[in-house]
Amino acid sequence: MFKRIGLFLGLNFVVLMTISVLVKLLGVDRWLTANGIDYAQLLGFSAVCGFTGSFISLMLSKSIAKMTTGAVVISSPRNETEAWLLSTVRDLADGAGLKMPEVAIYQGTPNAFATGAFKDDALVAVSTGLMQSMTRPQVRAVLAHEVSHIRNGDMVTMTLLQGVLNTFVFFFARVAALFLQNRNNDGEERRGYGFGYYMVVQIFELLFGILASILACAFSRHREYRADAGAAELTGSPDDMIGALQALGRSETDPLPSEMKAFGIVDLPSFSELFSTHPPLEDRIRALSSQTSGKGGTEAPEGKRRSSGGLFGNVNSDGDFPRS
Repeated sequence: MFKRIGLFLGLNFVVLMTISVLVKLLGVDRWLTANGIDYAQLLGFSAVCGFTGSFISLMLSKSIAKMTTGAVVISSPRNETEAWLLSTVRDLADGAGLKMPEVAIYQGTPNAFATGAFKDDALVAVSTGLMQSMTRPQVRAVLAHEVSHIRNGDMVTMTLLQGVLNTFVFFFARVAALFLQNRNNDGEERRGYGFGYYMVVQIFELLFGILASILACAFSRHREYRADAGAAELTGSPDDMIGALQALGRSETDPLPSEMKAFGIVDLPSFSELFSTHPPLEDRIRALSSQTSGKGGTEAPEGKRRSSGGLFGNVNSDGDFPRS
């Protein structure tokens, strides 16, 4: 916990120093001062606004995930399937050097996610659709992927990155709006800021926010490759993760709630890859296959990696999953 607090404070300092150096090199500080703006106060305001929302979302991430997906934490296994899920996550967490996370199930199409503010207080959730459409080794590989996200600290890292990007968006949107306002005034002194100024700020925040989203999505795609590789490490082979991704490619998947989509095992393709939180499945499979080839293995044919109907079969009327 203290390491994360130190990282947060350190990153805040780096962000503020980076923006301070930029505004000094570009002469923005002198220009702002000449226009009656204390750029240090503006910078501090931007950092507070940029990081506060991100960290509130992080601290509430488990509660938000449970509420938006309807995930039910397995406190006491009701059947063999739930017992297997708990046992498998416990083994994977031990292998990753983590404290046992909460394990939950939710009703939905094939997907899974991990979230939580701390490595030792995380949540791993899988959907009923995923359990019905995959074999047990494939489900284990998906769980390993999510445990890898926790081990890598991806939830915190994404929050820090979003806070940095938000800070830049807040700061430069106001600088750009002030610059545009002064040009429109033809050098005349302006006292106060009217409705038009704040509308321009909103427009610049939208534009800069789009650029920030592109950067955040690029990092999100990178961490998916890392989590896939981590799953291969924890399970001992890329083959089951390849099979899981192939199974996802054959399934119809509904998107997770917007707050959670970056943390799912898969997300719906965006109209542009620039705005996709996950790489295309074929690219992820290709990356894992290169690991298999490097170890002298071969990728199993797609048709041989899926058991008919999935290992877990269909859900009974009482909510249980029949044993295989």
